[in-house]
Amino acid sequence: MQSYGIAHVWAQGDLVTRAIALALLIMSILSWSVIAVKTWNVVALKRLTRSAEQSFWYSGDFDEGIGKLDGDTRGDNPFLTLARSGQEAARHHRQTQQQLRDRMDVSDWITRCLKDSMDDSVAKMQSGLAVLASIGSTAQFVGLFGTVWGIYHALLTIGETGQTSIGAVAGPVGEALIMTAFGLFVAIPAVLGYNALTRANRSIVTRLNRFAHSLHAFFVTGERLSPAKGGLRVAAQGQ
Repeated sequence: MQSYGIAHVWAQGDLVTRAIALALLIMSILSWSVIAVKTWNVVALKRLTRSAEQSFWYSGDFDEGIGKLDGDTRGDNPFLTLARSGQEAARHHRQTQQQLRDRMDVSDWITRCLKDSMDDSVAKMQSGLAVLASIGSTAQFVGLFGTVWGIYHALLTIGETGQTSIGAVAGPVGEALIMTAFGLFVAIPAVLGYNALTRANRSIVTRLNRFAHSLHAFFVTGERLSPAKGGLRVAAQGQ
């Protein structure tokens, strides 16, 4: 048994075998790095989501709500980005004259700006997931190629030595099959991580869409949300 195993595969493998093993190792490191970083981001966003909407809409005015959102996190805050984007869009449409944007209805203009901000936030949340998708769909085939290559060389060795006993065949072929196991070991966590992160991002995007719709109503109708006992109360903004 000392003549077989992972160390023996590396020691006896040629350039192609070692390159495949290194490729799978790099893919595994990339996969777990992306999973760790994105999981940390998702947890932070979920924690922010639970408090952002309530703290904002239960503020006395818009500036106070912005201040609360700005103090809720030390990193990127998609809720804060949406609020500032809507505020900037409303201000520009109200103040800027004699431009093409003035020909656009205020509702359409704010919707467009909020959508652009939403697209940027979603793109940030989905960054890195393409790496997981690529690794999850290709790692097993990389490992399978390593297995085919290893079996090919194992059969060549068996043919040269003329040994056809089960002991002579099982060792080299078993070592070649290790590459398939490596490929699955890399691919399965990548697929599971991709699916889990996609579902988590989808729930966050749903809350962001809801927040964006509320902001749209706020800027278009000229009303403000003020806290009321037992829930939110819509009060007309004074002219």
